[in-house]
Amino acid sequence: MAAADDLKFQEFDDAANLLAANPDATTISIDEPVEIPKNQHGRLQEPGREEDDELLGTDDSDKTELLAGQKKSAPFWTFEYYQTFFDVDTYQVLDRIKGSVFPVPGKNFVRLYIRSNPDLYGPFWICATLVFTIAVSGNLSNFFIHLGKPTYHYVPEFRKVSIAATTIYAYAWLVPLALWGFLMWRNSKVMNIVSYSFLEIVCVYGYSLFVYIPTAILWIIPQKVVRWVLMMFSLCLSGSVLVMTFWPAVRDDNRRIALATVGAIVLLHALLAVGCLAYFFDAPELDFPAPIIPVHNGTTVVTKSQ
Repeated sequence: MAAADDLKFQEFDDAANLLAANPDATTISIDEPVEIPKNQHGRLQEPGREEDDELLGTDDSDKTELLAGQKKSAPFWTFEYYQTFFDVDTYQVLDRIKGSVFPVPGKNFVRLYIRSNPDLYGPFWICATLVFTIAVSGNLSNFFIHLGKPTYHYVPEFRKVSIAATTIYAYAWLVPLALWGFLMWRNSKVMNIVSYSFLEIVCVYGYSLFVYIPTAILWIIPQKVVRWVLMMFSLCLSGSVLVMTFWPAVRDDNRRIALATVGAIVLLHALLAVGCLAYFFDAPELDFPAPIIPVHNGTTVVTKSQ
């Protein structure tokens, strides 16, 4: 049994006396923070994959997306839910338009401009402006082509507005919907594939169409060679934005599937440009019937157009 003196509280000596008695003792100061080596937490990344993550936006962008999702907590049937899709200022819209017109090689459009705050304001008004630009420019082009012909009578073709609206908005919504569904399906098959949200894909497609607005105005020039050169130039600019955006998302998939996906994206984009140019601007010229001028003696004279 322990003695009574051993159970009494004892006052410890100062740290200096303790260190003098035992020089090899290890001391820890409570005031000093304990530093944990950084290499003990997290996985090591290869230099190449860090660049890939930067292009795909798998690090900080995922946190931003989660925070953005927390802000959009309103029910989908309320006005506040859809108001968040148009919560963008003029400087952001102009910056995204500039990024779509002057794409930076090797840079992801979603990572640089969209992921922090995807919007529908820019894509909606870009499509609306493109619809009226194509319709009006198509009518003016038809007018200038037949200008000076005595048998031609100009009649505005308002049906071109509805046709252009159906074509542009169907492309800007249905193609992103199909692409989003395909990426989600491949994401369930291949875990390395990074899938974009539907709103991000719509935003990319909407801003990529901006370059066709000034191009459609220049299509009024009644020279087929100039029109097709302008079309190819605009197609290369807008198509490069789509390729640099969606190629990093599918390159880890099967090689054939990845190339087929990017090829389908470029092909549909080219069909839109070629179709608009061929239908609204390069329509075949019609042979207008020669007018019949009545003469007082009961005979008629048919004038022949030159």
